[in-house]
Amino acid sequence: MELIFIRHGQGEHTVNLPDSLQRANPSLTINGISQAERLKSSLPLTAKDVLIVSPTLRTLQTASIWSGNIACRKIVHPLLAPRIFPARMGAATLPCDELLDLERLQNEFGNFTAAANVAHSLWSKGINTLSEDEFSSLAEQFIGFCRNFKRGRIYLVTHDGTITSYRKTILGQAFTREDFLGETEWIQLVVE
Repeated sequence: MELIFIRHGQGEHTVNLPDSLQRANPSLTINGISQAERLKSSLPLTAKDVLIVSPTLRTLQTASIWSGNIACRKIVHPLLAPRIFPARMGAATLPCDELLDLERLQNEFGNFTAAANVAHSLWSKGINTLSEDEFSSLAEQFIGFCRNFKRGRIYLVTHDGTITSYRKTILGQAFTREDFLGETEWIQLVVE
């Protein structure tokens, strides 16, 4: 199975560091919107594809702009939520990495379906501060979820730390923050 991880477009939380990290639910910047538009030509979607997205405003905006009117399957899943990398015990989730609540998600992104059979705590707290062992176990569950899709490509719109955490888990290699993808960059991983 092939999973294509895409980092979201530039968000408002990255333009005036470190103060901007305190902004709750940051949107895409004008540059981030342009980056998401360019995904249409660099990674064109089809109706057979599956688009799985983190429950944050900037990832959902990226996925919405990119997918446009393509009738692909569109799912929001908390196992793609922001994740601190490398994991740090005792770390706290910053306001910019808080998840959208399910009501707002449904009201603003009604063409996306919330993943079913997911623990309520994941929808409220996400995966940001989980230990490596907790994340690895949930990553295996998420990969199992992805195996349910037999047609098309599987695209995952998420965050730099989350992508790097999945890369580490799937490939069994060491990574650092220098390995983070840039905005709307993507990487394809083959999962056995």
